[in-house]
Amino acid sequence: MNLVIVGSGTLVPHGSRGPAAHWVETETGRVLLDCGPGTERALARFDLDWAALTHVFLTHFHVDHVGGLPGLLFALRHGVAGGREDPLTVIGPPGTLVHFRGLADLYGSWVLEPGYPLGVVELEPGASWEDPSGAFSVTTVETAHSDPSVGFVLDTRDGRLGYTGDTGWTPSLGHAFRGCQILISECSHPEDHGMASHLTPSQLAEICGIARPDLLVPVHAYPSLDPEAIPRLLQDAGYDGWVLPGRDGMSVHLQAGVVGTTETKKP
Repeated sequence: MNLVIVGSGTLVPHGSRGPAAHWVETETGRVLLDCGPGTERALARFDLDWAALTHVFLTHFHVDHVGGLPGLLFALRHGVAGGREDPLTVIGPPGTLVHFRGLADLYGSWVLEPGYPLGVVELEPGASWEDPSGAFSVTTVETAHSDPSVGFVLDTRDGRLGYTGDTGWTPSLGHAFRGCQILISECSHPEDHGMASHLTPSQLAEICGIARPDLLVPVHAYPSLDPEAIPRLLQDAGYDGWVLPGRDGMSVHLQAGVVGTTETKKP
């Protein structure tokens, strides 16, 4: 499994951090976790094979997590040499099909009938779905953010990856992500700016103290929180695990349950 952080930022425009998007490449699939504005351009910048995308997982419907969908779908329809034939599967919480119908109302019926097989799967929190290839499965995690919102646990033959999406603290999160070799987690605000719908470093430290990922990749820090300070803040809060702040283009691989890193992809 290979992971590339495509967008480590938030809704606040930033010169080197795009909105939420993460690329996961498995044996048979190329999965996008969320699709913030500008994702299709960022995939090209980091030389990722966007035309071969097989799945999109959506955590919720805030614009900074889904705003790149129309452009990406349009590119897959018109920008693939020779035309696209392979199916695309979109997985998200209840309301995903309504969201796509809304996009079709705005942009045209091609959103739902793009010229290649499109499947939309809605999963309640705690539900699972297995790819027909058998190469991976995904389970949704209930999160405390919007209604609806979910996180994901992706199980592959190489190991397990977790992604919180946006969430506030809940007592179940640490247990939900146990067994993940890699955990991509939001960490949005410093302690004095905490809110119920996002995590602070001390809350993330508590979650990871239970989950115990081999590698924690914090993302989605707002301007009031320096992403490079998060490892120290987590340590101050009692978490002693391996932490690498997410940066756009950062690449991590997971093979036979062992996590490694490679150089950040250059735009």
